[in-house]
Amino acid sequence: MNAVLTAWNAADEATAFAQMLACCGAQRWARSMADLRPIQNQEELLAAADRIWATMEEPDWLEAFACHPRIGQSAGERRAAQAGAQSAAWSAQEQSGAGLAAQRVLEGLARGNAEYEQRFGFTYIVCATGKSAEEMLAILNRRLQSDRATELREAAEQQRQITQIRLRKWMAA
Repeated sequence: MNAVLTAWNAADEATAFAQMLACCGAQRWARSMADLRPIQNQEELLAAADRIWATMEEPDWLEAFACHPRIGQSAGERRAAQAGAQSAAWSAQEQSGAGLAAQRVLEGLARGNAEYEQRFGFTYIVCATGKSAEEMLAILNRRLQSDRATELREAAEQQRQITQIRLRKWMAA
């Protein structure tokens, strides 16, 4: 068994919950994951994460989204309201493609983020790992054409993908 998973299985409830909350900011999801312990291996953990995420509802999704900083923001701008240190570090790593972007792309992301939040009522969420700022801006512009219900489902799917990546990173620590 993985050493991180072994330690998590043996951890007190608050520690186990906090470690899952760093992977996904939805408290109900993190509590449900911690309640499943012991989990035997990575495959079981990843499957459980998806199974539990599929039971989440809009308030849970919005809580998770609130833990993400805006795509393309500078270090001095708004930090996600609910993000812990590990989540913030992972977000910075995941969004590293935005750091090399041209000023016009960063300005486009800033405008698009503001329009997105006004239109949908939550932060633009995209699984940024491996994507350039230009790709994230193109995705943002495409998704701005969606209705709220469609976009909410898309953002929830992006959050699911992010959570899977973060669980793998957490297990590799």
